[in-house]
Amino acid sequence: MSSSVEDKLKVVVCWHMHQPEYRDLRKNEYQLPWTYLHVIKDYVDMVDHLESIPGARAVVNFTPTLLEQIEDYKQQIKDFLRHNTPLRDPLLGNLTSSKLPSSPPLRLQIINDCLRANRERLIDHYPAYQKLANMSRWFLDNPDTVFYLDEQYLFDLLMWHHLAWIGETVKRKDQRIKRLIHKESDYTLNDRYLLLEVIGEIHNTIIERYRCLAQSGQVELSVTPYAHPIIPLMLDINSAREAMPDVPLPEKTAYPGGKERVHWHIKQGLDIFKNHFGFKPVGCWPSEGAVSDATLEILSEYDFKWAATGGSVLNNSLSQAGMMDEVYNDIGLHRAYTVEPEESKINCFFRDDGLSDLIGFTYSKWHADDAVGNLMEHLETIYHYREDQRGRVVSIILDGENAWEYYPENGYYFLTALYKSLAEHPNIELTTFSDCIDLKVEPTKLPSIVAGSWVYGSFSTWIGDSAKNRGWDMLIQAKECFDKVVVSGELDAGELSRAEQQLAVCEGSDWFWWFGDYNPADSVSSFESLFRLNLSILYQYLGVRPPSYLTQVFTQGSGAPAAGGTMRPGQE
Repeated sequence: MSSSVEDKLKVVVCWHMHQPEYRDLRKNEYQLPWTYLHVIKDYVDMVDHLESIPGARAVVNFTPTLLEQIEDYKQQIKDFLRHNTPLRDPLLGNLTSSKLPSSPPLRLQIINDCLRANRERLIDHYPAYQKLANMSRWFLDNPDTVFYLDEQYLFDLLMWHHLAWIGETVKRKDQRIKRLIHKESDYTLNDRYLLLEVIGEIHNTIIERYRCLAQSGQVELSVTPYAHPIIPLMLDINSAREAMPDVPLPEKTAYPGGKERVHWHIKQGLDIFKNHFGFKPVGCWPSEGAVSDATLEILSEYDFKWAATGGSVLNNSLSQAGMMDEVYNDIGLHRAYTVEPEESKINCFFRDDGLSDLIGFTYSKWHADDAVGNLMEHLETIYHYREDQRGRVVSIILDGENAWEYYPENGYYFLTALYKSLAEHPNIELTTFSDCIDLKVEPTKLPSIVAGSWVYGSFSTWIGDSAKNRGWDMLIQAKECFDKVVVSGELDAGELSRAEQQLAVCEGSDWFWWFGDYNPADSVSSFESLFRLNLSILYQYLGVRPPSYLTQVFTQGSGAPAAGGTMRPGQE
């Protein structure tokens, strides 16, 4: 028997869409292709699933740096197709080139780039791509031979890399993609231009599709501060010790002018969001779900109605307040919270780490129906745990891009079954955080938040390791140089604006995420070198010679974490 709305268990599914700044902003050239690859695979699939199931609802969070890059790819592909303006992403440029470089290092780079895909789900799924990938091992082991390699092999490899990355919903609907996949080999320049046209069309429409869903009320769109900085650490590096009392910290334990920089990121992020979607969001996913009392106070100043973070942050906060037994036994964890004092009006929602991590790490290995059935059983157990559902909200929060390459067909069957099951369940109301607040869901009061993130409830992913602390020391030294030059008045308005944006890129969380030897070697190398490049560019914008240590690698990886390190579980 169906429950009335107030008797239903409220469930919010929140997808965080995030890519850091991959451009060398001096040349406006891309160093890594992950933004456009995730657009054509994940962001397009995620919006298509929502459009296809009217009863489905979700919160979708966008980082401003992602929005800017989507718009940039949209424009550069349009300019290339209309005016033959060179593409500023090397991988896209190679896809549409009439002639590829003959030098062995550049050809090896093309081969390596085209193998950066999930072997089981993306490469081996297509026999033609699998065959090319198997051949590539010999060339990589014998690099001198690539000089003699026929260009057609490289063009076919480039085509298959992009075809594999095309979203499953596009593959099922677009006749051009179907024909290209069926052809299998001997791709012509016309074939490659046709594929670029599809890529361009996806970029042209993707933001508008999400905006339309927001206008209809099916989706709530939220935002993250501009370049995805760890706000609590910018406000107070010592806040890392709230969850990790003995953690080693960088040499300098204060980020100079951190509060002003936090305000800059929030204001800039809101401006970019409004430029793309036409309205101001009422919700914020703080970068990495990183929160503290000071962070929530600042977010309240911008009239955000809600923020969200990890379940381990709630457990740490309840334990510190001596409220663990009361909440577990009497109130229940699945609900909104507010943090005293009273003037802080922001509602805080906490991720159900168990359910979210099942989607992120476990269900990809299951049959879709079994996985969704298992998730629904968990939700039914939560529903039956208490007769009174008032105020109860289950928050399922995870990346909107990184899990799906581990699922068959990019999660097509899982996501279809998930949305249908949630939308049709008689005792579940699929909703959004804003709607929960509008329905006057009564929050529970917490005296304070223990500073932490959605990963383990701490900041261990971004600080405390020797390489991460070294990164902070380098960033702090650059910020001190920035402040000195700004005070001197040497920069005009345009130069200052350019330096501020470059500083913001350096302040992003992603660089620190990848520092540390427990991460894969290729990923550490890519992000470590890009971090040093970004700091060097900042110094150049300031008119200062970059320190010599920025030419030296300071961290290397050798690990093999789950999901290649792109995701972390919420609990250790």
